Amino acid sequence: MSESTENSRMKIEQAQDKVIGAIAETMDLYGVTPAVANLYATMYFKDQMTLDEMRTELEMSKPSMSTSVRKLQEIGMVKKTFTRGSRKHTYVAEKDFFRSFMIFYCQMWEREVKTNLKAIEEAQEDLTNVIKDPASAPEIVTEANKSYDQLEDSKTYYHWLEDLVVNIRSGKIYEFIPKDRRG
Repeated sequence: MSESTENSRMKIEQAQDKVIGAIAETMDLYGVTPAVANLYATMYFKDQMTLDEMRTELEMSKPSMSTSVRKLQEIGMVKKTFTRGSRKHTYVAEKDFFRSFMIFYCQMWEREVKTNLKAIEEAQEDLTNVIKDPASAPEIVTEANKSYDQLEDSKTYYHWLEDLVVNIRSGKIYEFIPKDRRG
């Protein structure tokens, strides 16, 4: 290999390493450890990788590598692929950041909505019981009403979040915020 080719290859690797470092540094937003983030960022520049290739590239143990890949699969950042004639599993990183964002955040927001609306419903039921209880002192009823109303107001946010998820998943969000805004 010529010195010029070797020099160019090294520059490509340095450029990729800059992006790998930045991606790995920000993946904590997705709730992943630095090791898992580094794996995803490394896979981003590869067509596909086996667990052995990942292990060699990142110098991680096989159990740690398997755990990392499983975490990335759970959050939709990596997919297992089939390669005809090979007995080893191969994995591909999701390269479409819009899709990654959509999958991860929509899952988290749906979980937030479901968990909090359920808690609000249960809490409002408890508060209604306090409000309707003839033995409740007037100041207790006032406090229960205030809490009930506060919870009722918070539902606006959760319903908005549900609508946001629907608009992201359907792609309608791109009508309001286009993907390409460089122009």
